[in-house]
Amino acid sequence: MTTRVAINGASGRMGRELVVACGKREDLELTAAFASSGNDALGLDVGRLAGVAETGVKLADSSTMGATDFDVLVDFSLPDPSIAALRVCRDKGAAMVIGTTGYSGAQQDEIDAATRDIAIVQAPNYSAGVNLSLDLVRRAAAALGDDFDIEIIEAHHRHKVDAPSGTALKLGEVAAEATGRHLDECAVYARQGHTGARDRNTIGFSTVRGGDIVGEHTVMFAGEGERIEITHKASSRQTFAGGAMRAAVWAAEQRAGHYDMGDVLGLS
Repeated sequence: MTTRVAINGASGRMGRELVVACGKREDLELTAAFASSGNDALGLDVGRLAGVAETGVKLADSSTMGATDFDVLVDFSLPDPSIAALRVCRDKGAAMVIGTTGYSGAQQDEIDAATRDIAIVQAPNYSAGVNLSLDLVRRAAAALGDDFDIEIIEAHHRHKVDAPSGTALKLGEVAAEATGRHLDECAVYARQGHTGARDRNTIGFSTVRGGDIVGEHTVMFAGEGERIEITHKASSRQTFAGGAMRAAVWAAEQRAGHYDMGDVLGLS
């Protein structure tokens, strides 16, 4: 059975990678690709935009999404257009794979509510390696407990607009939950000047932005006399795009619910 997939944000860096990844799978058929109104590439074949063979699918205005047939929508856009796409998917009963990050609390609430009606896979990172790292961080934090300080360092390209990355925040959430804390109560996102001694209950974040770094994340457990680091480095966006397309095939077969990449990989 072939799953009909649509891509929202198809003209962006990740969107173009998703077009390439979709073309590598025999169980997926790209039926539509969308971008926001006014995008200069509207009307162009998305294969041409991605630097591969033409697909026969032209980049369409996202306002036409509701009139297009698809089984699952893969969304790597921005919060506002992503929520607009969510409403279309909910109306159509189509599944959704969400890679967009940076939602407001109200927007995340709307996503959570939509999972009562459709299957949604939402993950800050679709790399198999990152999701395995999440599992390792959970295990390490639970085993090491309060004897080790937790610091998270992440690096991305100069064009990334949110910080810390969604993946870094997810790593922090996992570490916090495993040690009986809530990230919104213990996270420290900036240090400058005379900060005083480190609060043992905090989880610190450091952000690097520069060049064409695809994505690097390290969770450091620093104890007395020893340090453990769990690191993942991505060298190609195809790592994320291929995982998202794997999630699309999986999501199209699920009943309504809120899933993550751990579910897709069988880790959850």
